[in-house]
Amino acid sequence: MTGTHSGVHVGAGGIRTLAIGNQKGGVGKTTTAINLGTALAAVGERVLIIDLDPQGNASTGLGISPASRPVTTYDVLAGDATLEQAIQQTLVPGLSVVPANADLVGLEAELMAESNRPFRLRDAIMGLAAAQRGRLLADTFTYVLIDCPPSLSLLTLNAMVAAQAVLVPVQCEFFALEGISQLKDSIDQIRATLNPKLEIQGVVLTMHDARTQLSRDVADNVRHFFGPKVYKTMIPRNIRVAEAPSHGKPILIYDKDCSGSQAYMQLAREIIERERGIKAA
Repeated sequence: MTGTHSGVHVGAGGIRTLAIGNQKGGVGKTTTAINLGTALAAVGERVLIIDLDPQGNASTGLGISPASRPVTTYDVLAGDATLEQAIQQTLVPGLSVVPANADLVGLEAELMAESNRPFRLRDAIMGLAAAQRGRLLADTFTYVLIDCPPSLSLLTLNAMVAAQAVLVPVQCEFFALEGISQLKDSIDQIRATLNPKLEIQGVVLTMHDARTQLSRDVADNVRHFFGPKVYKTMIPRNIRVAEAPSHGKPILIYDKDCSGSQAYMQLAREIIERERGIKAA
């Protein structure tokens, strides 16, 4: 099935699934998931963020307190709940979340003997897609964004197997390029074994400070490594973006006029444009 109200290519049941991943921590994965999800919702997409990090920061940043997570991604991956049962509406119209908590930490050990353990999330999303079929367009999700933990664990593997593409945030700092080739190797390996359709949708440069030579050098190096996969939009280092999660709000709600908000709206437009190109190809 293809096509949504914005003309974007989507997968089964009208859902396009993007994993937001980088095994390095502190690069802006969760911030990107929250704010890209909000920006996509603002242009008419219906977005579901799946929080796959045991720290649950995406859930907190979307205003879901730890006490208000009766059903989590742990329950879904453990097979005790469907995605639909775990979905919570956020304060952003058109944006929902499946929250996470520390229960996810023990999941890998619990599923050790299960042969289908890399496919748990993929199967859950397929179940959601099947449930969506035949519903009104206004009641169906068009995007699923998976916020991955900062490691190549079973959780990240589930995200990569479930996704059609990976969005890679890269921080404009000295160690940014460390691990990028490792991540690319992991994606290549997953494509060769478990998910032949997996691709890198794009690379987003985060925490960019145009005043520093280091930020410019890192941006140049990343563009040299990934070529046209790197989005033109760069997310600036912005104190308002850093403050927003502590208020349980995406930056577009917290301060829609700041440079960080404008950058995430621009990134959403660029991603939708790229998605249209994928559909036309």
